This record gives sequence, C-alpha cells and structure tokens, in this order.
Amino acid sequence: MRPFARLFAFLLCLFVAPAFAQSVPGTDDVTQRATPPLTTDKENLWLLDLSDGGRVTIWLRPDVAPKMVERIKTLTRQHFYDGLAFHRVIDGFMAQGGDPKGDGTGGSTLPNVPSEFNYLPHVRGAVSAARADDPNSANSQFFIVFQPKLSLDKKYTVFGRVIDGMQYVDAIQRGEPPADPTKIVHAYIAADNPPAYTPAPAPAPVTLGAPVTLPGGESAGTAAPKKAVAPARKMAPAKKAPARK
Repeated sequence: MRPFARLFAFLLCLFVAPAFAQSVPGTDDVTQRATPPLTTDKENLWLLDLSDGGRVTIWLRPDVAPKMVERIKTLTRQHFYDGLAFHRVIDGFMAQGGDPKGDGTGGSTLPNVPSEFNYLPHVRGAVSAARADDPNSANSQFFIVFQPKLSLDKKYTVFGRVIDGMQYVDAIQRGEPPADPTKIVHAYIAADNPPAYTPAPAPAPVTLGAPVTLPGGESAGTAAPKKAVAPARKMAPAKKAPARK
C-alpha cells in the first residue's frame, strides 16, 4: 500500500470509529454524557442546617430522579426533616438520616417512591435514597456518601450531590446509632428564601449540686437520676442504606 493510501486509511479510522461506537444501541457510557451546568435554580438547591456543623447545600437532580426530588421538596416544605437525626453513620462509607423513628424503620405518611436508578455514581458527596429490600420502598430516608462506593450504582437512586458544606457532612457523629447524633436543625429549599444560617448556641455549662454525704463520712457529687429504659419491642424491617462490604 502506498504511503498516501495508508495515511488515508488511518484518518478514516479516526473519524469513523467514534461515530460507529456512539451509534451502538444499548450502551450507557457515563463519560460520554453531557453534564448539565451547575444549577443556579434555587428551586433545586436543598439546604440542611446541621446541629454541630453548618449549612450543607445539595444540588437536586430532577432530570434523573424527578419523583424522589419532588418527595424531598414536599417533605422539606412540610418541615418534616426539622429535628431529625442522622441515625446510622459509618466512617468511610455514609451518613443516613430522614427517619422520624430514628431506628431505620420509619418514614413519612406518603406512599413509597418507585425506584429511579440512573447513571449518577455514588461518589463522595452523592445523595441517594435509602430503601428496604424492595427496590420501590424509598420514602423519606436518604444517605450522603463519604467515599466513593460505585458498587451501589444503579441499585439505589442518586438524586443529588453536596456542592457546598461537605466539611460539615464529614463532621457528622459516627455510630449505629451515634451516642450524641447530629441533627438536621432546619431543612429548606433555597427558592423559599430561608434565613441565613445561625450557629446553634453553645450548651450551658454543667453545674454540680451540693455534695452527698455517704455513710462513714465520705462524700460524692450529686447523684444522677436513673435513666428510663423503654421496653423491648420487635423491630420492623429497616429502610436503610446498604450494608458496607
């Protein structure tokens, strides 16, 4: 083959091969997808004010998970999330919240949301819908990913991503449940013109009462009240983020 012919064949491969690859049906290459510009639409910015941190801003993605995003907006505007704790927080994995019972079994009174598995990956800062074994059992609970967990992709509905305040997510108290859980003080949709974030007041210093005199002349601090213990009960199947493998 002449040099010119070889060059022509090489150039033909460069232009034809990519076009052919894009035309193959059934492919879903995330790298080929156009990423929409970062939103300035306040209707799709979810704000979480945390009890021991600051304000977290989450970019909601109704273009890939419209039903779950609508559920988040509805519950936020009903003040459903205000005061709820992150009840399951695993270091290096994720922080799960949105359960009014605080044990992974609760949700809102609204119907469950069908799965909307999509191409968005479970990377750091991804916000995904927690669910039970049934893929269509998402309701109000969600989890925020600390570190990439791509094995969850297309098994859980990613509906947003943290775009500001990830350092406050990193500071969420760990535990299952945490001894002193981080709470969502307020949740807002930015379009509703929420107030500026106000740090929670510092707790009042603990003061000890008069010393208690024990038999034999020994003394001790004020006796602490006994902690009430709730009766044991059978737990319902938890709506949860996946177990860490």
